[in-house]
Amino acid sequence: MIIIEKISQTLLHMSVAFTVTFVFTGSVSIGGIAALVEPVCNVLLLPLHDRVWKRIRRRLGKNTPNAVLAG
Repeated sequence: MIIIEKISQTLLHMSVAFTVTFVFTGSVSIGGIAALVEPVCNVLLLPLHDRVWKRIRRRLGKNTPNAVLAG
């Protein structure tokens, strides 16, 4: 079931990237490029994002409740 969810998330991201780019440019080809590039950027940037949050949690202390992080 997890694989289906991940495929669904990827298709959603690609659809949003295509639609937003198409609306702004009016170009199907540029929208298509954006739809392909966006998931690649996510794959490359997500590990960096996770590392930053891990450091933030470490600095705040392991026992800090999530409510403190939210605001």
